[in-house]
Amino acid sequence: MAHETTTYDFDTVVGIRGTGSFQWDVLPELYGVPDLVPFTISDMDFRLAPEVLDAVRQRVERGVFGYTDWRHTGFPEAVRDWWATRHGVDLDPAALVFGPSVLSELAQLLRMWTRPGDGVVVHVPTYDGFIKTLDAQGRELRGVPVGDTAALERELARPDSTMLLLCSPHNPTGRVWTEAELKGFAALAEQYGVAVVSDEIHADLTHAGHRHVPWTTVAPRGGRWALITSGSKAFNFPALNAAYGIIGDPADRVEFERRVERGEGLNSPSAVGLTAHTAAYRHGAAWLDRLRPYVLANTRLLADRLEEAFPGRALYAPPQAGYLAWLDLRPLGVDDEAFGDELVAREKVAVRPGSTYGAKGFVRINLGCPRSKAEHGVDAVVRTLTRMAGGPGRA
Repeated sequence: MAHETTTYDFDTVVGIRGTGSFQWDVLPELYGVPDLVPFTISDMDFRLAPEVLDAVRQRVERGVFGYTDWRHTGFPEAVRDWWATRHGVDLDPAALVFGPSVLSELAQLLRMWTRPGDGVVVHVPTYDGFIKTLDAQGRELRGVPVGDTAALERELARPDSTMLLLCSPHNPTGRVWTEAELKGFAALAEQYGVAVVSDEIHADLTHAGHRHVPWTTVAPRGGRWALITSGSKAFNFPALNAAYGIIGDPADRVEFERRVERGEGLNSPSAVGLTAHTAAYRHGAAWLDRLRPYVLANTRLLADRLEEAFPGRALYAPPQAGYLAWLDLRPLGVDDEAFGDELVAREKVAVRPGSTYGAKGFVRINLGCPRSKAEHGVDAVVRTLTRMAGGPGRA
């Protein structure tokens, strides 16, 4: 268990190449640049919290990996206690469901609550995983700009709009929805009879001065809703394949479990994923509380350098949650895909163009990394923007 005086190291660069990493191994192959430095896919370049790594080692050393029931591992109780202490929510462990990933849970809920051709309302720009999942399920993504309440109501009022899909906090902008905003979403969902799925995987990365409000606290009584999430984003173990959810209606919960466990044969989850989750929720709070200000400082570094190079242009503000920077290139008249190509060609640095998320003119930059890497990427971004748009940026 962590002690208040434990020192955590986020500065050491960890060798990730050669591990099958999508960022560090696959992307360089796709770009044809073997020494590419990626700031792309939203995982972090940090080792597991030592408390989590110790628990995983102990589980592996037992050497037994037979069929496992997630309900009997201490995992539900760890989730309950984490949400009580971190978010002030009283969860019933019996209300939990389990799945291999948040997107797999979303796909299952889409099949349960919508039909092919139905509209699913989503705030745009949006996480590209939503775009791909809705397309694969044959549902129509109906995008509404973040903050446009009139557009949201207009789309929810359409007779064949059957679901509101939230990202809370929002990816890619890093916005934390206020309680008033979420209550407004809930009222509209109830008024127009649409189901709500709230993806809250970024919840534990909310920064000081902002408060994450779980959907469970604003959901209307009797409404059809689900909160889906995982500790994998905050604690950086997405490859361990573990996610969970809370479904409001008990009958829907039973049906979800039936489909997952019997229909898809996913009745024995990753034992290591369960161990990592349980250890993170029991003993990882101190590590997470050091991580959040560290990655926020990386995003502030980018904000400061951009303001220095392009004063008054309002290109970027640090996120309210997470480590993803959402940079607006439009004031400089720079195309996001051309910028990305130039960054790779001249700097051997990769970011994600806004077009990936349905928003031309923006780029998303992953700054969940050691400070030295963040500085390298920020320097490359500023140099490239200076070349493409002009300005007094550093050479």
